[in-house]
Amino acid sequence: MATTVQNPPPTSPKPDPEEEELNGKQMSFLEHLEELRKRLLRSILAIVIASCACFYFADSIYGYLARPLTETLKELHLSANLVYTNPVDPFNLYVKLAIVAGLFLASPFVLWQIWMFISPGLYRHEKRYVWPFVLLTSGLFISGGFFAYRLAFPPALKFLVSYGHRFTPMVTINEYWDLAMTIMVGVGLVFELPVAILILSLIGLITPRFLWKHVRYAVLITAVLAAAIVPSNDLATMFVVWIPLVGLYVLSIGLSWLVQWRRNRRQKALAAP
Repeated sequence: MATTVQNPPPTSPKPDPEEEELNGKQMSFLEHLEELRKRLLRSILAIVIASCACFYFADSIYGYLARPLTETLKELHLSANLVYTNPVDPFNLYVKLAIVAGLFLASPFVLWQIWMFISPGLYRHEKRYVWPFVLLTSGLFISGGFFAYRLAFPPALKFLVSYGHRFTPMVTINEYWDLAMTIMVGVGLVFELPVAILILSLIGLITPRFLWKHVRYAVLITAVLAAAIVPSNDLATMFVVWIPLVGLYVLSIGLSWLVQWRRNRRQKALAAP
């Protein structure tokens, strides 16, 4: 009597390492909301603490921020004192200054909280990028604001004040604050271009070949951004802002190429017997 031997079900000799590395637990929608609430509260608390610390030094911080305008006025032999039209303007200005400075100061912690919120959905090898992500994002944002303060803002102010040499300038503290923050925060956000392209490269929406193919359009777009950020028609100032933006785009191409190279190497390792 012949016996039939039933073959055991085939098993994969080499399980997918990505499935093994996905060690995050499954979370329900309400658990996601609770996690988001916790990260938001921690971020807000960090911003409040940093803002309170910055409010103590608000006068010194404003003196530092006002230096480009005051030095420009002194060079043109004009009064370097800014004015205000409402008795509460100085206090309100220091409060806004403390909040913005606190946001800059707490930005690494806030970015870390954002990363911790999305990290449960990442693989183990992707979670290792937490500190590079935080340092790169906050570093570029702060570098952009400092670049605007030191290189882009002073030439623009000199051009604008010199253009109105027939008039007596009476710049209010609120008007100067709005102008300074628009330029510094705007340049800081534009400096996040490599981070945005890096994220798009990680999720596979763009490739270094695509970026290099459209480099001419990128040069044109960065020139338009530079013209929009600089508050004057001074070509030299726009050139000072435009060149670093082009450099950031080239850096973005390099980061995208690095992502693709690591992805290709990982795919080859998985395909190897």
